[in-house]
Amino acid sequence: MSCRALIALAAIASATLAGCSSVPRATQFVGTSLPEASDAVYFVVTDRFVDGDPSNNYEDQGPTGLKTFDRQITNAQGQSANIGYLGGDFRGLLDNAHFIRDMGFGAVWLTPIVENPDEAFSGGQRLGEGVFADNGKTGYHGYWGVNFFAIDEHLVSDGLAFRELTTALREQHGLKTVLDIVCNHGSPSYSMPADQSMFGEIYAADGTLLADHQNLHPTKLQADNPLHAFFHNEPDLAELSNNNESNPAVLDYFVAAYSQWIEQGASAFRIDTIRHMPHSFWKAFSDRIREQHPGFFMFAESFDYEARNIAQHTFPANGGISVLDFPGQRRISAVFGDPDSDYADLLDYLHLEDGVYENPYELMTFYDNHDMPRMDATSDGFIDANNWLFTARGIPVIYYGSETAFMAGRGEHGGNRNYYGQARIDEAPAHPIFAPLTRIAKLRQSLPALQRGLQVNLDIGGDTALFLRVLETAETQQTVLVALNKGDEPVTLRAQRMLSEGVWRDPQSEHQQSISTAQDALSLRVPAHGVRLMALDAANTNAALLRQLYRLQYGVDAAARARR
Repeated sequence: MSCRALIALAAIASATLAGCSSVPRATQFVGTSLPEASDAVYFVVTDRFVDGDPSNNYEDQGPTGLKTFDRQITNAQGQSANIGYLGGDFRGLLDNAHFIRDMGFGAVWLTPIVENPDEAFSGGQRLGEGVFADNGKTGYHGYWGVNFFAIDEHLVSDGLAFRELTTALREQHGLKTVLDIVCNHGSPSYSMPADQSMFGEIYAADGTLLADHQNLHPTKLQADNPLHAFFHNEPDLAELSNNNESNPAVLDYFVAAYSQWIEQGASAFRIDTIRHMPHSFWKAFSDRIREQHPGFFMFAESFDYEARNIAQHTFPANGGISVLDFPGQRRISAVFGDPDSDYADLLDYLHLEDGVYENPYELMTFYDNHDMPRMDATSDGFIDANNWLFTARGIPVIYYGSETAFMAGRGEHGGNRNYYGQARIDEAPAHPIFAPLTRIAKLRQSLPALQRGLQVNLDIGGDTALFLRVLETAETQQTVLVALNKGDEPVTLRAQRMLSEGVWRDPQSEHQQSISTAQDALSLRVPAHGVRLMALDAANTNAALLRQLYRLQYGVDAAARARR
C-alpha cells in the first residue's frame, strides 16, 4: 500500500474513533484524473459518414472488375451493404462537427487515415464462405495500410489534410481527434490469383519499398529476403500481412509514422488488434511515444469478453494502455436490447473493487461498433443504454448513427457500416433518441463527478438503478446521485443510505432539497425510460459513505482497520 494510502487510512481511523464523520482533508476520492475522461467519444467510419467533397471520390479508380467505388453486396438474409468507397471524407466530417459537438461529445474517433490499396482485393474468401470474407473488398475502412506516413487520397481536399482537420475541430468546435492506428498488420498479402499492386507492400515516408509479401503464403516467405523481414512466416488474421514485432525495424517504423500524426494533431490513439502482438512490443511502443508526448492517452481493441484477459493491457508493465470494455459491451447490449432484462446483470462487468483492471474508470464503454452487429434495441432501449453509459463508470463511446438507431441489429455485411449521409444528419434531431442522448451527454459534460468520480452502488436491480458518483479533490467536491428507470411507467425512487448533509440540486431544473440529518432522504420521481440526477457540491460527511469510499479508493475497509 502506498504511503498516501496509509496516511489517509490513519486519518480516517482517528476520525472514526473520535466519532467524527468528516473527510480527512489530506485525502481525495477520484476514479480517474485522466483529462480524456471528460470527453465522450463519437466514432465514425469516415468514408461512411458524409461525402463533403465529391472531387476526391475517385469513382474510376482501379481496373475493370476491381474498381474501388460503390461495390454493393447482399447477404444471405437479403440485407444490402457496400464494400467499396462511398465518399465520406474530412470535409463531410468538418462540415458536421457542430452536429457532433452539439450532441455533447468532446472527441471524434476516426478510422485509420493512412494510404490503402487502389484496387479491390481479388483473393480471400467470398461473402458467406467464412468469418473473414475479404474478397472484393476495398480499403475504404482504412485498416489495410500500405504507407503509414501518407494519407489516403479519398479523405483530403484542397487545404484540408489531417493537420488542418484536427486544428479546425479543436479551435472551431472544441473537439479532440482520436486516431485509429494499426501495427499488427497491413493490407491483404496473399491468395490473389495474380499479385496486385500495393497489396502486401509497405512503403517508407519517402516512398521507398520496405516490405513486400509478393503474394506468397506466410510459410513461403524467405528469411534471407530483406523484403520479407517485416513479416512473420505464419498467418494471423485472414490473409492480412502479419508484421514481425521481433524485427526492430517494425517498431521504429510505426513509432516514427504515428509520431508524425500526433504532431499533426492526434490527441489520442485507438489501437487495433492489440492482442495480436505481445505486451513487450506495446510497452516499447508506448514508452517511446510518451517519451516525446508525456501522458499521451491510448486505448485498444482486444476483442475478448474475459475481463482478466483484456485487463493485462492496462498494466504499466505492459504499456499502460486502456481498452474498450468488451465484457461491458456484451452485458449492456443484452440488457438494453431486452425490455424484460434486469439492471443487476450489469454489475459484474464494472469491477469497482476487485482490482482486475489497472483502473476501471479509464475503460472505454460502448454497446456496439463496426466489428459487430449494431445493438438490436428499440428507441427506448437506446435511450436507456445511453442514460446508463453516460452516468456509470468509464468513458462513453457512441458509434455513428446510434443517435437515430441507424441499422440497429445489422452486422458488417448487412448494413452495420452503411453510408449515413447529410440527409440523415439533418433529420436526426427529430428522432426520439436524439434529444435524450443530447440531454444526458451534456449533463455528463457539466458534472465532473460523472466524468471522473468513484461509483458507489446503492440499489441496482429490476428496471431501476440508483448509485452515486463521488469526486473530491482539492479543486472539486461533487457527489451526484443517479436514478435510472428503464421501465415503461414512472417510478419513485427513495435514496437515504449514504447521503451526506447539505443542499442537493437538480442540475436539470435547479430545484434544491436540503438534507440535515442521516435520516433524511431524497425521493426522485423518475419518468419511464428516464433519468434523474441530484448533485451535492460539497465534501461528504456521511460516515457509511466515507467507509465505502475508502474501500473503493484504497482497497481496504478503513473502519475495520480502525477497530483493530
